[in-house]
Amino acid sequence: MTTETPQGERMTRAKRSHVPVLLKEAIELLRVCPGATVVDCTLGLAGHSSEIARRLGAEGHLIGFDRDPAALELARAKLAEVSAELGADAPRVTLIGAAFSSIAEHVKPGSVDAVLADFGVSSLQLDEAERGFSFMADGPLDMRMDTRTGPTAAQVVNEENERELANLIYEYGEERRSRRIARAIVRGRPLRTTGELARIVSAAAPPMKTDKIHPATRTFQALRIFVNRELGEIKDLLEAAPLLLKPSGRLAVISFHSLEDRIVKDSLREGAHQGIWEILTKKPVIAGEEETDRNPRSRSAKLRAGERTAHR
Repeated sequence: MTTETPQGERMTRAKRSHVPVLLKEAIELLRVCPGATVVDCTLGLAGHSSEIARRLGAEGHLIGFDRDPAALELARAKLAEVSAELGADAPRVTLIGAAFSSIAEHVKPGSVDAVLADFGVSSLQLDEAERGFSFMADGPLDMRMDTRTGPTAAQVVNEENERELANLIYEYGEERRSRRIARAIVRGRPLRTTGELARIVSAAAPPMKTDKIHPATRTFQALRIFVNRELGEIKDLLEAAPLLLKPSGRLAVISFHSLEDRIVKDSLREGAHQGIWEILTKKPVIAGEEETDRNPRSRSAKLRAGERTAHR
């Protein structure tokens, strides 16, 4: 009889649950080829990076970022498996445990052939109740991607005033009933678990006939974005990317909600207007029926890409 370690259990669970979104489409748009240097800004469980590594060859270089220590640990193990499988054809791999907004501190200007970012929360984070990202299983209200730093979601819901709570739920969750929800949260304090928060939100803003999502979805999204400064991170990355890419280097970005997608779309359009980007996706690439049937989380994914022009 064998006993799996916690890491082994996480790896087994991750392998079962993680399916990289728009994998084929992203790889093709990035134009990954042998000898290239590719940055995966959102390493996660190395779903995209594993396929990228297989295409880079021994002269290639894969650089991966993730601020979640648990995800980085699992990605390291997964990519070690891929390297062992490839043997002499394995690329050089550099993994960096930091937010992708710090990319310019770690990557030389003009040294990269392709940059990939797959925004949002990973399967690992969603599926582990103790991370506090999901209301599907009761767990502590944490929601931090990097559990070593920053305020938790519990601190936000218990310490912010009602007005600030309403504003952040409206702005980051696009929740029209944000004031009602904020009022209920303040009355229900202190809140310690995802289940407590989900019940309060559901009671304050019960589902309407036209709703296709759980009534707490937007509030949880808003708190996660706020806690992790996600939109600011995206803006920082999009500002840095053109400086790091070689001429004709490519950027591919996968977004999962309108706030992310709007930032990416506007950044690429502004860059195209300035002569920095050639936009490769006039409309966002979305998952086909086969992929959405296999991986329901892919339904909301939108992929946009641009190619760096020679203009500096």
